[in-house]
Amino acid sequence: MSNRVVCREASHAGSWYTASGSQLNAQLEGWLSQAQSTIRPARAIIAPHAGYTYCGACAAHAYKQVDPSITRRVFILGPSHHVPLSRCALSPADIYRTPLYDLRIDQKVYADLWKTGLFERMSLQTDEDEHSIEMHLPYTAKAMESHKDEFSIVPVLVGALSESKEQEYGKLLSKYLADPSNLFIISSDFCHWGQRFRYTYYDESQGEIYRSIEHLDKMGMGIIEQLDPMSFTNYLKKYRNTICGRHPIGVLLNAVAELRKSGLEMNFTFLNYAQSTGSGVLFSPPHLIPVERDKG
Repeated sequence: MSNRVVCREASHAGSWYTASGSQLNAQLEGWLSQAQSTIRPARAIIAPHAGYTYCGACAAHAYKQVDPSITRRVFILGPSHHVPLSRCALSPADIYRTPLYDLRIDQKVYADLWKTGLFERMSLQTDEDEHSIEMHLPYTAKAMESHKDEFSIVPVLVGALSESKEQEYGKLLSKYLADPSNLFIISSDFCHWGQRFRYTYYDESQGEIYRSIEHLDKMGMGIIEQLDPMSFTNYLKKYRNTICGRHPIGVLLNAVAELRKSGLEMNFTFLNYAQSTGSGVLFSPPHLIPVERDKG
């Protein structure tokens, strides 16, 4: 049996974000300095995975709520863009590289997940082709830099899950969400509009097309804030909004629903919306009421 350490390279560095560690650090610090820490500590965040030029500032609002002093494990759930997948998949890697520093995969949790029989193994090529998880690695590294030797990551590639599978994975992962030392990062953009996405929904009563898109997205965000999986499923069925992380979001909502059965209460609020990307945070009450959502 080989003991060779398998590393996933930062394959989108140099295109989707800068490959320069110093430049990347400065960019992330700049965006984070513009965001307010209003509802720490985050138990989970939803944040975008577009190129940092488009979404870096938006994502900062979510990452600003991460408390590195209590976070010891970071689950990153991202949708599969390039390979058909009906379940969830785990990485073959041991290490995820970033221009800031390397992130270590928690092999103990991976082993526990393997034992369930619910996970596939993605190839290293699939892992490096996919951007939905990678785009959260530099921000994770930055948010956790003060405790960089004290945490591990659990990347999970989420396929096109059925409602029953979203429930199954939500139930499975709920025990991890219940632990305050675990942070969940849900990777998702919102509406992808236009012919290339085969989605041209337009509510003329909203005025310009971008207003219609924003109204549709914020309707979905409001429903996510209710933390009711069925309401979110019904919204998607009705409007077909092309929220690419709808299945990771569905898994999170089902995990929260499972915890609520045992009396563990959680709240969710979105903090920012811009260019069909949004960032929000799941937290445990009681908490201060956050500042009004930035209309971006």
